[in-house]
Order: sequence, then structure tokens, then C-alpha cells
Amino acid sequence: MSRERRGATEAVYLPLLFLTVALLGGLRVTDRVALVPPPLFALVLGMLMFGVLVRGRVLAPERLMNASRSALENLNGLAVILATFCASTQIFNLMIPESGLPFLLFNVFLFVLLLNTLAGAPDRLSVLRSLAVVVGSAFTLKFIVLAAISDPGGGALKRMLLALLDGITLGTLSQTPLHAATGYVAFATLVLFLAGLAMLPPPLRHSVALIKSDQ
Repeated sequence: MSRERRGATEAVYLPLLFLTVALLGGLRVTDRVALVPPPLFALVLGMLMFGVLVRGRVLAPERLMNASRSALENLNGLAVILATFCASTQIFNLMIPESGLPFLLFNVFLFVLLLNTLAGAPDRLSVLRSLAVVVGSAFTLKFIVLAAISDPGGGALKRMLLALLDGITLGTLSQTPLHAATGYVAFATLVLFLAGLAMLPPPLRHSVALIKSDQ
């Protein structure tokens, strides 16, 4: 990538993309459009996600901010880092159900999963693949499975799930019904987030060598 294109990516495309993700992550469409702030635990998960991104070298802070860059370039790098954290937090705000037993189970599962990943030594490609699987699974559970259970009109999928969940009190699983557009917006948001992570500049080669020698 040329210096001009790299500069445009860091100064414009990445901050704009991640801030768009942060905005859409709080968007809820029911009978009205509302922006929902992230719960406190989403901030905890966002911090863990940020640590996983740095640990896996998906986000390389030393590439975005260092002494060899100008003040403006370092400011652009700081904007990318902060926007990445905001987007990471809002992704959990988007993926986690609003209430009930699913809210608790999603939070515990994601917390344990991120801690386990942070304790390991994942590489950049492994982290990107793992995150794609995690967000894809969370999207399917919330916007397809739980949405079907919470659908007041019912349907074939709801009848099948009711048969599988026979004996479980649905009140612990049901969520506030969402507008059909919410799922499509959520899917687009997750795609934008993963694309933004893939666009983050890779770490400097000498930084990777130093990390491997330390390990």
C-alpha cells in the first residue's frame, strides 16, 4: 500500500468506519428508532476485546503512534485506536440480548471466551477468524433464534423451537420484539466491524520479531 493510501486509510476510512459501527451498534428499531447506550459490562468486554486485538497483533499501537511519525500522523493513529475501542464496545452492545437469562449467559460466555483468548498467544489471522465465528454465532442466536422465540405472531421456526425447548419457561428467554430492519442493520454493522479490523495496518516486522523472542 502506498504512503498516500495508507495515510487516507488511517485518517479517514478507519475512523469513519469504526465510528459508524459505534453508532449503529446502539441503534434499536421497534415502534420507534432509539440509540441505546452500552451496559457497563459491555465496557468490560470491550476492554477485553481491545486487549485481544493488541495481543493478537490485529491492532498494533506502535504502528499507529511512534516517534518517527509526525504529530498529525500520531493524532490520526490515536483516533483509530479510540475508534476501535468504541466500536468493540458497541459490538457487544449490539450482540448481547437485552434482558433475562440470555443476557446473563451471553455475558458470561463472552467474558470467559475473551479471557481464554487473551491468556493464549494467538496470531493475527487466528484472532480474525475467531472473532468472525463469535460474532456470527452471536448474531444467529440473538437475531434469528431469540427473535423467533420472541415473535408474538409465531411461525414455523418458533413452533420448532418451542418443541425443542419443551419444559423451559419462555419468559426467561423472550426479548422485546424488534423491527425486521434491526437484524439487517446488525448484520451490516458486524460486516463493517470485521472489515475494519482486517484493514488495520499490520505490526512492524521488527515488533513481531521482538514479541516472538520474548515468548
